[in-house]
Amino acid sequence: MQKTTQEHILFLTGKLAQKRLENILKEMAPTEFTYEIRNIGVSVAALMTAQMVTRRLSDLMGVNRIIVPGLCRGDLSVTTEALGIECIRGPIDLKDLPVFFGRDCKPPDLNNYNVEIFAEIVDAPMVSIDNILNRAEKYRRDGANVIDVGCLPDTSFPHLEETIQALHNAGFKVSIDSLEEEDLIRGGRAGADYLLSLKETTLWIADEVDSVPILIPETHGDMESLYRTIEKFSDRGRPFYADAILDPIHFGFTESIIRYHELRQNCPDIKIMMGVGNLTELTEADTTGINAILFGLISEMQLNAVLATEVSPHCCSAIREADKARRLMYAARKDDSLPKGIDGSLLGMHARKPFPYTEEEIREIQQQVKDPSYRIQVSKDGIHVYNRDGFNTEINPFELFPKLDLLQEDAPHAFYMGVELSKAQIAWQLGKNYMQDEELNWGACTDTKTEAQKDLDSRAAHTMKDLRKDTAEYKEEGSTLKASRNRKKKNK
Repeated sequence: MQKTTQEHILFLTGKLAQKRLENILKEMAPTEFTYEIRNIGVSVAALMTAQMVTRRLSDLMGVNRIIVPGLCRGDLSVTTEALGIECIRGPIDLKDLPVFFGRDCKPPDLNNYNVEIFAEIVDAPMVSIDNILNRAEKYRRDGANVIDVGCLPDTSFPHLEETIQALHNAGFKVSIDSLEEEDLIRGGRAGADYLLSLKETTLWIADEVDSVPILIPETHGDMESLYRTIEKFSDRGRPFYADAILDPIHFGFTESIIRYHELRQNCPDIKIMMGVGNLTELTEADTTGINAILFGLISEMQLNAVLATEVSPHCCSAIREADKARRLMYAARKDDSLPKGIDGSLLGMHARKPFPYTEEEIREIQQQVKDPSYRIQVSKDGIHVYNRDGFNTEINPFELFPKLDLLQEDAPHAFYMGVELSKAQIAWQLGKNYMQDEELNWGACTDTKTEAQKDLDSRAAHTMKDLRKDTAEYKEEGSTLKASRNRKKKNK
């Protein structure tokens, strides 16, 4: 039998973390990979950048993968392309390295899911086709599989057919959402892929169109009618979904979850949809946690689709969160594991391990600093600002700022420090990771950055680095000017 060649991994680190990394890798033995460790010339791993890695690495013969510290800044895809070797971030905390390698020596695979997302545009009759297309594109970018065109009671929808055609031309699958028979007939005849929703007395509409129906009870909670409708439609041999209807909290929420559970037990082979808006929209709580719990239930009951909405302002990222949640739960279910330590996208407000360094460790880092540029780090004890000349700790930026040696004329540097200290304070208050020159990570609560935005952030980081350099020169120049003015006054 031919022996399988092990993957050879190059770990990059800084001087202070090198010993800890060596010890953790030894404790992981035996590993499914061979490895080597290199310090590329930094004292602190957090000061490493993608550009630095690209510039300083050489002699990579036999290396299959490069793992840099989790706090390494910059776009690693550029490094990967330049070196011709996959370069990825490891965990922020070295203690998490064994977990990082817990899945066949690769990070968790979040590319797969088994729940479709129908994203509803609830006020489509009141919106122009261009506006509908723009919102549909956002929903698609956020993970939606189907655009649900919502109809309103007693509201005309003259551009319904044209809307369906425009969405199809743009590559979308489309569903029509209405309890009005005329809307459903018009939508089906215009080519809608799905109809929301048909019940026992409107099942005849399915004979008039080719759309896939979502079946619901005749009246709210009447599951017997839903079972009869499922049986009748199953006999036709056509695809369909069934929806037991999710109710809001204190208005039947628990009973509705039981209905879904019983529907799955009684009909193990059908497709089931759950409309989640009655919980996300009607509960005044962050939707990241609500979606996490809902998709945990959906995963356990093996439901097949959700109808999601973004009507209330606090639900502005609900569809993106639903996409993250379905991938997280799929990965956890596939590995028969808890939905923990896989992906932090639903940790919008907090971080699982917010403070990777203690104050003592940060003080050790400060001892290695040889220049006047200020560094900012956060621990459970507060916000730490330091350079070669000193170390200050406070929990309020207003108390920190007077302790910093900033010239009154140095507005750019003062502005920069104000922005960074504000971010650091938010991170400390909420328990989030803070890294200087990087935006706070709000997970699925904020839009995924485009490549253009990543490039903009990268250039901004370089700008601030240049600013700090210019500031040091400006201070020296300012001291010279001040001395010159004093001499002139003395001569007068």
